[in-house]
Amino acid sequence: MTECSRDSTKPQDSTEPIATSISNVCIAEKNLNDILMLVVNHKAPHKAVVVFDLACELAQTLTQAYKRCLPEAQFIDFSKNTPEAVLAVLAVFADLVASDLVVLVQSTNFRLEAFRIRVELFKRGLKVIEHPHLSRMVDEEVRYYLDSLAYDAKYFRGVGNRLKVIIDQAQYGCLDSGGNQFPDARLVFGSAFESAKLNVGDYSEMQNVGGQFPIGEVFTEALDLKSVHGRVRIFAFGDTYYRVNRPARPITLIIEKGQVVTTEDSTPEFDAVLANIRADEQVVWLREIGFGLNRAFSKDRSVSDIGSFERMCGVHLSLGAKHGVYGKPNFKRGDGKYHIDVFAVTEQVTLDKQVIYRDGAWCAALE
Repeated sequence: MTECSRDSTKPQDSTEPIATSISNVCIAEKNLNDILMLVVNHKAPHKAVVVFDLACELAQTLTQAYKRCLPEAQFIDFSKNTPEAVLAVLAVFADLVASDLVVLVQSTNFRLEAFRIRVELFKRGLKVIEHPHLSRMVDEEVRYYLDSLAYDAKYFRGVGNRLKVIIDQAQYGCLDSGGNQFPDARLVFGSAFESAKLNVGDYSEMQNVGGQFPIGEVFTEALDLKSVHGRVRIFAFGDTYYRVNRPARPITLIIEKGQVVTTEDSTPEFDAVLANIRADEQVVWLREIGFGLNRAFSKDRSVSDIGSFERMCGVHLSLGAKHGVYGKPNFKRGDGKYHIDVFAVTEQVTLDKQVIYRDGAWCAALE
Protein backbone atom coordinates (compact mmCIF):
# COMPACT_ATOMS: atom_id res chain seq x y z
CA MET A 1 0.00 0.00 0.00
CA THR A 2 1.69 3.16 -1.16
CA GLU A 3 1.42 6.87 -0.58
CA CYS A 4 0.13 9.06 -3.40
CA SER A 5 3.22 10.40 -5.15
CA ARG A 6 3.76 13.09 -7.73
CA ASP A 7 3.78 10.64 -10.66
CA SER A 8 1.15 8.23 -9.25
CA THR A 9 -1.36 9.06 -11.97
CA LYS A 10 0.67 7.45 -14.73
CA PRO A 11 -1.27 4.58 -16.26
CA GLN A 12 -0.27 1.11 -15.16
CA ASP A 13 -0.55 -0.23 -18.68
CA SER A 14 -1.04 1.25 -22.14
CA THR A 15 -4.58 -0.08 -22.53
CA GLU A 16 -6.03 1.84 -19.60
CA PRO A 17 -7.68 5.11 -20.65
CA ILE A 18 -6.99 8.22 -18.61
CA ALA A 19 -10.27 10.03 -17.92
CA THR A 20 -9.69 10.90 -14.29
CA SER A 21 -8.25 13.86 -12.43
CA ILE A 22 -5.06 13.68 -10.41
CA SER A 23 -6.81 14.93 -7.29
CA ASN A 24 -9.58 12.34 -7.53
CA VAL A 25 -7.13 9.46 -7.92
CA CYS A 26 -5.17 10.69 -4.90
CA ILE A 27 -8.31 11.04 -2.79
CA ALA A 28 -9.36 7.55 -3.80
CA GLU A 29 -5.92 6.12 -3.04
CA LYS A 30 -5.85 7.63 0.44
CA ASN A 31 -9.36 6.46 1.33
CA LEU A 32 -8.92 2.97 -0.13
CA ASN A 33 -5.65 2.54 1.74
CA ASP A 34 -7.54 3.22 4.97
CA ILE A 35 -10.27 0.73 4.05
CA LEU A 36 -7.69 -1.94 3.23
CA MET A 37 -5.75 -1.42 6.45
CA LEU A 38 -8.38 -0.37 9.00
CA VAL A 39 -11.57 -2.02 7.76
CA VAL A 40 -10.76 -5.34 6.07
CA ASN A 41 -7.23 -5.61 7.53
CA HIS A 42 -5.69 -6.93 4.33
CA LYS A 43 -2.00 -7.77 4.56
CA ALA A 44 0.59 -10.25 3.35
CA PRO A 45 0.81 -13.14 2.81
CA HIS A 46 -2.84 -13.05 1.75
CA LYS A 47 -3.55 -12.52 -1.94
CA ALA A 48 -5.76 -9.87 -3.51
CA VAL A 49 -7.71 -10.01 -6.76
CA VAL A 50 -9.33 -6.93 -8.30
CA VAL A 51 -11.99 -7.51 -10.96
CA PHE A 52 -12.78 -4.26 -12.76
CA ASP A 53 -14.14 -2.56 -15.83
CA LEU A 54 -13.37 0.87 -17.25
CA ALA A 55 -16.80 1.85 -18.54
CA CYS A 56 -17.17 5.04 -16.48
CA GLU A 57 -15.03 7.71 -14.84
CA LEU A 58 -15.56 6.44 -11.31
CA ALA A 59 -14.60 2.88 -12.24
CA GLN A 60 -11.45 4.17 -13.90
CA THR A 61 -10.57 6.29 -10.86
CA LEU A 62 -11.02 3.43 -8.39
CA THR A 63 -9.12 0.99 -10.60
CA GLN A 64 -6.13 3.32 -10.86
CA ALA A 65 -6.21 3.88 -7.11
CA TYR A 66 -6.37 0.16 -6.32
CA LYS A 67 -3.37 -0.45 -8.60
CA ARG A 68 -1.40 1.90 -6.38
CA CYS A 69 -2.76 0.53 -3.11
CA LEU A 70 -2.36 -3.14 -4.13
CA PRO A 71 0.67 -3.33 -6.45
CA GLU A 72 1.02 -7.10 -5.91
CA ALA A 73 -2.65 -7.89 -6.62
CA GLN A 74 -3.94 -9.68 -9.69
CA PHE A 75 -6.10 -7.39 -11.84
CA ILE A 76 -8.74 -8.82 -14.18
CA ASP A 77 -10.40 -6.60 -16.79
CA PHE A 78 -14.02 -7.74 -17.00
CA SER A 79 -15.07 -5.20 -19.62
CA LYS A 80 -16.06 -7.99 -22.02
CA ASN A 81 -18.59 -10.17 -20.24
CA THR A 82 -18.10 -13.26 -22.37
CA PRO A 83 -18.43 -16.91 -21.29
CA GLU A 84 -14.66 -17.20 -21.53
CA ALA A 85 -14.20 -14.18 -19.27
CA VAL A 86 -16.61 -15.62 -16.71
CA LEU A 87 -14.71 -18.91 -16.64
CA ALA A 88 -11.40 -17.08 -16.26
CA VAL A 89 -12.65 -15.11 -13.25
CA LEU A 90 -14.11 -18.20 -11.60
CA ALA A 91 -10.82 -20.04 -12.11
CA VAL A 92 -8.92 -17.26 -10.33
CA PHE A 93 -11.41 -17.28 -7.45
CA ALA A 94 -10.99 -21.06 -7.11
CA ASP A 95 -7.29 -20.62 -6.27
CA LEU A 96 -7.94 -18.25 -3.36
CA VAL A 97 -7.97 -19.34 0.28
CA ALA A 98 -9.76 -18.01 3.36
CA SER A 99 -8.92 -14.37 4.25
CA ASP A 100 -7.71 -13.57 0.74
CA LEU A 101 -9.33 -10.44 -0.70
CA VAL A 102 -11.59 -9.90 -3.71
CA VAL A 103 -12.37 -6.35 -4.89
CA LEU A 104 -15.16 -5.75 -7.42
CA VAL A 105 -15.12 -2.42 -9.29
CA GLN A 106 -18.30 -2.41 -11.37
CA SER A 107 -19.82 0.25 -13.60
CA THR A 108 -23.03 -1.80 -13.41
CA ASN A 109 -22.84 -5.20 -11.68
CA PHE A 110 -20.94 -8.20 -12.95
CA ARG A 111 -22.95 -11.16 -14.19
CA LEU A 112 -21.31 -14.48 -13.49
CA GLU A 113 -24.23 -16.64 -14.58
CA ALA A 114 -25.75 -18.35 -11.49
CA PHE A 115 -22.74 -17.39 -9.38
CA ARG A 116 -23.91 -14.91 -6.70
CA ILE A 117 -20.57 -13.24 -6.30
CA ARG A 118 -20.47 -11.81 -2.79
CA VAL A 119 -22.51 -14.61 -1.19
CA GLU A 120 -20.35 -17.35 -2.68
CA LEU A 121 -17.11 -15.56 -1.83
CA PHE A 122 -18.20 -15.11 1.77
CA LYS A 123 -19.04 -18.82 1.98
CA ARG A 124 -15.40 -19.53 1.25
CA GLY A 125 -14.15 -17.17 3.95
CA LEU A 126 -12.88 -14.55 1.50
CA LYS A 127 -12.89 -10.84 2.25
CA VAL A 128 -14.88 -8.74 -0.21
CA ILE A 129 -14.96 -5.04 -1.15
CA GLU A 130 -17.73 -4.35 -3.64
CA HIS A 131 -18.29 -1.11 -5.59
CA PRO A 132 -21.39 -1.67 -7.79
CA HIS A 133 -23.40 0.62 -10.09
CA LEU A 134 -20.64 3.22 -10.41
CA SER A 135 -21.90 4.49 -13.77
CA ARG A 136 -24.94 6.00 -12.04
CA MET A 137 -22.67 8.67 -10.55
CA VAL A 138 -21.18 11.39 -12.75
CA ASP A 139 -19.90 14.97 -12.53
CA GLU A 140 -19.79 16.22 -8.90
CA GLU A 141 -21.19 12.91 -7.69
CA VAL A 142 -17.83 11.26 -8.46
CA ARG A 143 -16.18 13.40 -5.78
CA TYR A 144 -19.05 12.83 -3.33
CA TYR A 145 -18.65 9.07 -3.72
CA LEU A 146 -14.87 9.20 -3.26
CA ASP A 147 -15.32 11.32 -0.13
CA SER A 148 -17.81 8.76 1.21
CA LEU A 149 -15.05 6.11 1.20
CA ALA A 150 -13.10 8.00 3.89
CA TYR A 151 -12.95 5.94 7.07
CA ASP A 152 -12.97 7.65 10.47
CA ALA A 153 -12.87 4.65 12.80
CA LYS A 154 -13.47 6.68 15.97
CA TYR A 155 -16.58 8.32 14.52
CA PHE A 156 -18.15 5.33 12.75
CA ARG A 157 -17.52 2.82 15.50
CA GLY A 158 -18.08 5.22 18.39
CA VAL A 159 -21.38 6.69 17.19
CA GLY A 160 -22.52 3.37 15.75
CA ASN A 161 -22.02 1.39 18.94
CA ARG A 162 -23.54 4.09 21.15
CA LEU A 163 -26.58 4.26 18.87
CA LYS A 164 -26.98 0.50 19.13
CA VAL A 165 -26.99 0.63 22.93
CA ILE A 166 -29.65 3.36 22.94
CA ILE A 167 -31.79 1.63 20.29
CA ASP A 168 -31.66 -1.74 22.02
CA GLN A 169 -32.86 -0.19 25.31
CA ALA A 170 -35.48 2.21 23.89
CA GLN A 171 -39.18 1.51 24.40
CA TYR A 172 -40.45 4.02 21.82
CA GLY A 173 -39.25 6.69 19.42
CA CYS A 174 -40.29 9.69 17.35
CA LEU A 175 -39.07 11.05 14.02
CA ASP A 176 -39.86 14.76 13.61
CA SER A 177 -39.80 15.68 9.92
CA GLY A 178 -41.72 18.96 10.18
CA GLY A 179 -40.27 21.19 12.86
CA ASN A 180 -42.27 24.31 13.69
CA GLN A 181 -43.47 24.72 10.11
CA PHE A 182 -45.21 21.34 9.92
CA PRO A 183 -45.86 20.43 13.57
CA ASP A 184 -48.05 17.43 12.69
CA ALA A 185 -45.25 15.72 10.74
CA ARG A 186 -44.32 13.27 13.46
CA LEU A 187 -43.79 9.54 12.96
CA VAL A 188 -44.22 7.61 16.19
CA PHE A 189 -42.67 4.21 16.87
CA GLY A 190 -44.87 2.96 19.68
CA SER A 191 -42.94 -0.15 20.62
CA ALA A 192 -39.43 -1.24 21.46
CA PHE A 193 -37.06 -2.00 18.59
CA GLU A 194 -35.37 -5.02 17.08
CA SER A 195 -31.72 -5.50 18.04
CA ALA A 196 -29.85 -2.93 15.97
CA LYS A 197 -27.39 -4.06 13.29
CA LEU A 198 -24.15 -2.22 12.54
CA ASN A 199 -22.41 -1.45 9.26
CA VAL A 200 -19.51 0.59 10.62
CA GLY A 201 -16.41 -1.22 9.37
CA ASP A 202 -15.88 -3.42 12.43
CA TYR A 203 -16.14 -7.09 11.49
CA SER A 204 -14.51 -8.53 14.61
CA GLU A 205 -17.78 -10.06 15.82
CA MET A 206 -19.10 -10.98 12.37
CA GLN A 207 -18.76 -14.06 10.24
CA ASN A 208 -18.09 -12.17 6.99
CA VAL A 209 -15.55 -9.43 6.35
CA GLY A 210 -16.46 -6.69 3.91
CA GLY A 211 -19.48 -5.93 1.76
CA GLN A 212 -20.75 -3.09 -0.37
CA PHE A 213 -19.02 0.26 -0.02
CA PRO A 214 -19.43 3.03 1.07
CA ILE A 215 -20.38 2.03 4.62
CA GLY A 216 -21.85 3.82 7.65
CA GLU A 217 -25.25 2.76 8.98
CA VAL A 218 -27.12 1.44 12.01
CA PHE A 219 -30.52 -0.06 11.29
CA THR A 220 -33.44 -1.57 13.15
CA GLU A 221 -37.24 -1.71 12.97
CA ALA A 222 -40.15 -1.66 15.41
CA LEU A 223 -40.73 -4.93 17.24
CA ASP A 224 -44.44 -4.34 16.63
CA LEU A 225 -44.82 -2.96 13.11
CA LYS A 226 -48.44 -2.03 13.78
CA SER A 227 -47.32 0.34 16.54
CA VAL A 228 -45.88 2.76 13.94
CA HIS A 229 -48.18 5.65 13.07
CA GLY A 230 -48.19 9.33 12.11
CA ARG A 231 -46.86 11.43 9.27
CA VAL A 232 -43.40 11.65 7.74
CA ARG A 233 -42.11 13.97 5.01
CA ILE A 234 -39.59 12.47 2.58
CA PHE A 235 -37.25 14.44 0.32
CA ALA A 236 -36.05 11.51 -1.81
CA PHE A 237 -36.88 7.91 -2.63
CA GLY A 238 -35.62 4.98 -4.66
CA ASP A 239 -37.54 4.96 -7.93
CA THR A 240 -38.39 2.07 -10.26
CA TYR A 241 -34.94 2.43 -11.88
CA TYR A 242 -33.10 2.02 -8.52
CA ARG A 243 -32.02 5.64 -8.64
CA VAL A 244 -32.44 8.42 -6.11
CA ASN A 245 -35.47 10.51 -7.11
CA ARG A 246 -35.78 13.97 -5.56
CA PRO A 247 -39.23 15.54 -5.98
CA ALA A 248 -39.56 19.31 -6.21
CA ARG A 249 -41.03 19.38 -2.69
CA PRO A 250 -41.23 16.76 0.04
CA ILE A 251 -43.88 14.06 -0.15
CA THR A 252 -45.84 13.32 3.03
CA LEU A 253 -46.62 9.71 3.92
CA ILE A 254 -49.52 9.02 6.27
CA ILE A 255 -48.89 5.86 8.29
CA GLU A 256 -51.53 3.86 10.17
CA LYS A 257 -50.76 0.59 11.96
CA GLY A 258 -47.41 0.37 10.20
CA GLN A 259 -48.75 0.82 6.68
CA VAL A 260 -48.74 3.72 4.20
CA VAL A 261 -52.44 4.47 3.74
CA THR A 262 -52.20 7.65 1.69
CA THR A 263 -49.87 10.48 0.66
CA GLU A 264 -49.83 14.23 0.14
CA ASP A 265 -47.86 16.11 -2.55
CA SER A 266 -46.94 12.87 -4.28
CA THR A 267 -45.53 12.58 -7.80
CA PRO A 268 -46.26 10.16 -10.66
CA GLU A 269 -42.90 8.49 -10.06
CA PHE A 270 -43.62 7.85 -6.38
CA ASP A 271 -47.17 6.76 -7.16
CA ALA A 272 -45.65 4.15 -9.49
CA VAL A 273 -43.48 2.82 -6.65
CA LEU A 274 -46.48 2.46 -4.34
CA ALA A 275 -48.58 0.90 -7.10
CA ASN A 276 -45.93 -1.75 -7.75
CA ILE A 277 -45.75 -2.66 -4.06
CA ARG A 278 -49.53 -2.87 -3.70
CA ALA A 279 -49.86 -4.95 -6.86
CA ASP A 280 -47.62 -7.67 -5.44
CA GLU A 281 -48.01 -7.24 -1.68
CA GLN A 282 -51.51 -5.71 -1.36
CA VAL A 283 -50.40 -3.19 1.29
CA VAL A 284 -47.35 -0.97 1.80
CA TRP A 285 -45.60 -1.83 5.06
CA LEU A 286 -43.08 0.52 6.66
CA ARG A 287 -40.32 -1.65 8.08
CA GLU A 288 -36.69 -0.58 8.49
CA ILE A 289 -35.58 2.62 10.13
CA GLY A 290 -31.99 3.27 9.13
CA PHE A 291 -29.67 5.71 10.85
CA GLY A 292 -27.09 6.72 8.24
CA LEU A 293 -23.69 7.86 9.50
CA ASN A 294 -21.79 8.80 6.33
CA ARG A 295 -21.14 12.55 6.50
CA ALA A 296 -20.05 12.74 2.86
CA PHE A 297 -23.74 12.46 1.90
CA SER A 298 -26.53 14.78 3.03
CA LYS A 299 -29.86 16.17 1.88
CA ASP A 300 -27.93 18.69 -0.23
CA ARG A 301 -25.00 16.45 -1.21
CA SER A 302 -26.49 13.39 -2.87
CA VAL A 303 -25.59 10.75 -5.44
CA SER A 304 -27.89 8.96 -7.85
CA ASP A 305 -27.18 5.39 -6.75
CA ILE A 306 -29.67 4.39 -4.08
CA GLY A 307 -27.37 1.73 -2.57
CA SER A 308 -24.68 4.35 -1.95
CA PHE A 309 -26.92 7.21 -0.81
CA GLU A 310 -28.54 4.87 1.73
CA ARG A 311 -25.54 5.65 4.00
CA MET A 312 -26.44 9.37 4.08
CA CYS A 313 -26.04 11.08 7.45
CA GLY A 314 -29.69 11.10 8.47
CA VAL A 315 -32.69 8.80 8.51
CA HIS A 316 -34.11 6.52 5.86
CA LEU A 317 -37.05 4.13 6.02
CA SER A 318 -37.96 1.11 3.94
CA LEU A 319 -41.29 0.49 2.24
CA GLY A 320 -42.44 -3.02 1.39
CA ALA A 321 -42.60 -6.33 3.24
CA LYS A 322 -39.09 -7.51 2.34
CA HIS A 323 -36.47 -7.58 5.08
CA GLY A 324 -34.02 -10.45 5.25
CA VAL A 325 -32.68 -9.63 8.71
CA TYR A 326 -35.76 -9.40 10.91
CA GLY A 327 -38.39 -12.09 10.93
CA LYS A 328 -41.92 -11.21 11.97
CA PRO A 329 -45.07 -13.23 12.72
CA ASN A 330 -47.15 -13.65 9.54
CA PHE A 331 -44.18 -12.55 7.40
CA LYS A 332 -42.70 -15.55 5.67
CA ARG A 333 -39.04 -15.08 4.81
CA GLY A 334 -38.73 -14.68 1.07
CA ASP A 335 -42.37 -13.71 0.50
CA GLY A 336 -41.77 -9.96 0.42
CA LYS A 337 -40.65 -8.60 -2.93
CA TYR A 338 -39.97 -4.94 -2.17
CA HIS A 339 -37.56 -3.04 0.06
CA ILE A 340 -37.66 0.56 -1.19
CA ASP A 341 -35.61 3.19 0.62
CA VAL A 342 -37.15 6.60 1.28
CA PHE A 343 -35.26 9.47 2.92
CA ALA A 344 -36.89 11.51 5.65
CA VAL A 345 -36.67 15.23 6.15
CA THR A 346 -35.25 14.99 9.67
CA GLU A 347 -35.54 17.86 12.10
CA GLN A 348 -35.03 15.68 15.16
CA VAL A 349 -35.03 12.05 16.30
CA THR A 350 -35.78 11.01 19.86
CA LEU A 351 -35.61 7.56 21.43
CA ASP A 352 -37.54 7.49 24.68
CA LYS A 353 -36.84 11.07 25.82
CA GLN A 354 -33.29 11.30 24.49
CA VAL A 355 -32.58 13.46 21.44
CA ILE A 356 -30.11 11.58 19.26
CA TYR A 357 -30.23 13.60 16.00
CA ARG A 358 -30.69 17.33 15.41
CA ASP A 359 -29.46 20.03 12.98
CA GLY A 360 -28.24 17.53 10.39
CA ALA A 361 -25.95 15.54 12.67
CA TRP A 362 -25.89 12.90 15.38
CA CYS A 363 -25.75 14.56 18.76
CA ALA A 364 -22.30 15.27 20.18
CA ALA A 365 -23.03 13.12 23.22
CA LEU A 366 -22.85 10.05 20.96
CA GLU A 367 -19.30 10.79 19.78
